[in-house]
Amino acid sequence: MAYKSVFKKIENALKIDLVVGERKLTAFVKERVKKSGVKGVVLGLSGGVDSSVAATICANAIGPRNVLGISMPEAKITSPNDVNHARRIANDLDIDFRLVDITPVVNKIFHGISDYKADEVLSSANTRPRIRMCIVYYYANLLNRLVIGSGNRSELRTGYFTKYGDGAVDLLPLGSLYKTQVIKLARYLKLPREIIEKTPTAGLWNGQTDEKELGIRYKKLDMIFAGLDLGLKAPIIAETININLKKVESFIDREHKISHKLRSPDIPKR
Repeated sequence: MAYKSVFKKIENALKIDLVVGERKLTAFVKERVKKSGVKGVVLGLSGGVDSSVAATICANAIGPRNVLGISMPEAKITSPNDVNHARRIANDLDIDFRLVDITPVVNKIFHGISDYKADEVLSSANTRPRIRMCIVYYYANLLNRLVIGSGNRSELRTGYFTKYGDGAVDLLPLGSLYKTQVIKLARYLKLPREIIEKTPTAGLWNGQTDEKELGIRYKKLDMIFAGLDLGLKAPIIAETININLKKVESFIDREHKISHKLRSPDIPKR
């Protein structure tokens, strides 16, 4: 097989018309908010590229005054740069902004669990996005608004989000875009370069990064999924994008295993 031509097909599969893409996402948010009869939207502003793009789409769709962005840092884990970037995006878009330090809540929960194990990193880490979602939904209920998520298709297909945490949202405007496509959209929207180019992290613990935890660069990951979208077999994808076959197979298996995170709880038949 001519792997160069296959590589080109995969690359083409990841291309998007940014003008049309922005228009569709803006129309999606505008239509869903109007249909729901709410007064606006609320979203967590992490200072990262995904939430910045989501906030921009929302501000363009329903007007800045109807969008609330909330930065929810935790002492010793959240970088001050992330808070500064979140505030900058809010200021640039002229949307409402809140800063809520989750450190006291995190400490209270951990101290209140009698058999809390600090060395169980993932269990502790997943508590943080669930706390943040409680805060976001508090404001959504208070203001009669919908909650906007910032998850992208790369994260959805790998399960790289916390169930009932950052995965608990009303709308996912970026859910059909892979991470590399979100970055292209961010450039089109002229977001600050330092936000677009900084290392992606969920901020779950010190030194944590998306690509380190996933074990792959987003560019390669998106090419794997684009290849699968085209109906290509794992060995062809591995050879075409020059990656270990077991790595490709691991993400195919991972997508199957995390499918429960993308659906409602299973209910037995009567």
